[in-house]
Parts: sequence; C-alpha cells; structure tokens
Amino acid sequence: MNNRLNIVMVEPEIPPNTGNVARLCAATGAALHLVKPLGFSIDDKHLKRAGLDYWHLLDIYYYENFNEFEEKNPHGLRYLATTKGGRSYSDIVYEPGGYLIFGKETKGLSPEILARYPDKTIRLPMRAEARSLNLSNSVAVVVYEVLRQWGFPSLV
Repeated sequence: MNNRLNIVMVEPEIPPNTGNVARLCAATGAALHLVKPLGFSIDDKHLKRAGLDYWHLLDIYYYENFNEFEEKNPHGLRYLATTKGGRSYSDIVYEPGGYLIFGKETKGLSPEILARYPDKTIRLPMRAEARSLNLSNSVAVVVYEVLRQWGFPSLV
C-alpha cells in the first residue's frame, strides 16, 4: 500500500491554482492526481510559472474522469474537501496512503462524488458570509495539517 499523501484535484479550472498545488506537492513529497477535464492546457505558461523549477520533483498522474481515478486507485481512504463538509479538517486523524480530494474552483465536488463518501467530507471553518477560500490555499492548509499529524516525514 502506498503510504504517501495524495492530492486529487477534480476538474481544476485555474492554471495558477494547479501550479501552486503542484509546487506544494513537489515541496512536501505528496503525489498530485489531476482528474480531467482540465480548464487549461498542461503546457499553460501560468501553470508552469506557478510551479517554477519544481516540476522535476513532482509525481503527477492524469485521469480522464473520476471513475478512472477510482479504478486505478482502489485503496486508501478518501477525504473530500467541501464547504458542506461534516467535520472540520482539523478533527480528522488522517491515515497514510489516503487521498485529499478537492473539486473545481467554481462548483467544488459534484453531488455524485460527494454521495460516494458521505461520511468522509471535511471543511475549513470560515465566516458564514464567506463563500469559500482560494483552492490552492485550502489544499495547503489541509496538507500541512496531515503532515503535522504525521510528524513531517522526510521534511526538514
């Protein structure tokens, strides 16, 4: 079983957000999983600029849709980030080999995906008047909570 942290971005739309998450994954050793359709080309200059010179450190995987992601990654707990999440991200004990799953910037995760794991939704607490946080900021907050729980393995 894979014990690393896995970040899944389902249908990301904004190149700099995905670039920032790619850089985060490269810096922390997390794997990045991108589920199509993507709202940009992988060759997008904004995507590459956000990741700067970290691309050689990145383990990145691409999937045509969420079903393909599920088929190719049958093991590992899923933690679905949504503004409608049942528990705060900080109230969860994250298991090694799990997948942090984030939806597209404009709509989040689809109801169909959320329905697959209704007891595995997490949220970042925020004011009721705020719609949501920036996607790459949200990913960073949750990633560092997981790594903190794990004792920041292999990080200096």
